[in-house]
Amino acid sequence: MNTPYVLVLYYSRSGSTRAMAQQLARGIEQAGIEARIRTVPAISPNTEATEPDIPDEGDCYCSIEDLKHCSGLAMGSPTRFGNMAAPLKYFIDSTSSEWLNGDLIDKPACVFTSTGSLHGGQESTLLTMMIPLLHHGMVIMGLPYSEPTLMSTQSGGTPYGASHAAGAEGHADLSDDEITHCQAMGKRLASVAQRLN
Repeated sequence: MNTPYVLVLYYSRSGSTRAMAQQLARGIEQAGIEARIRTVPAISPNTEATEPDIPDEGDCYCSIEDLKHCSGLAMGSPTRFGNMAAPLKYFIDSTSSEWLNGDLIDKPACVFTSTGSLHGGQESTLLTMMIPLLHHGMVIMGLPYSEPTLMSTQSGGTPYGASHAAGAEGHADLSDDEITHCQAMGKRLASVAQRLN
C-alpha cells in the first residue's frame, strides 16, 4: 500500500506562490502526513518553445500520477486578471481522464494565491480556482474564522483560502499572518485528508 500524501501543486513566477506552498507543506507535515510539493512548467505562445522534462532548479513537475493518487490537494497560483495563471490552468485542463474516472471524488482540496496588491483579485482567483476542483467532485475547504488573524490581518488572508500581497515588484516576503494562514490551512487540509483516507 502506498504511503498517503497531500499534493501541494502550484505555479510561481517570482517565488511568492512557491514560498506559500512551502508554508502549506510545513503545516501539512506538522499534522503528520507527507506533503508532496510539485509545480508545473511555464507555457509559451510560441508553439515551438518547450520546457525541459526536469526543471533546472526548484520543485519537480507534477505528474498525473501525483494528482491521481493524492489524499488531498492544495493548489496555488499567482493572480492573472482575477484568475489562475495559464500554466496551472493548462495542467488542470489535461485531467479529463481523471474526471471521467472519478479519481479525485471526495478528496479534500484548498486553494491559495499571491497578488501584486491587496485588492488585486485574490478572492476571485481563489473562487475561480475552485471551479475545476468542484467538477472533479473534490471537497473544497476554506480557512475558517476560528483562525483569529483573519480578523486582524493587514496583509493577505481570506476565508476562501490563504493569500499573499507580494507588492508591485512581486518580491515582498510573506507576512507573519500570511505564514500563519498557510500553515493553518495546511494543517486543516491534512487533518481532513487523514480522516477521509
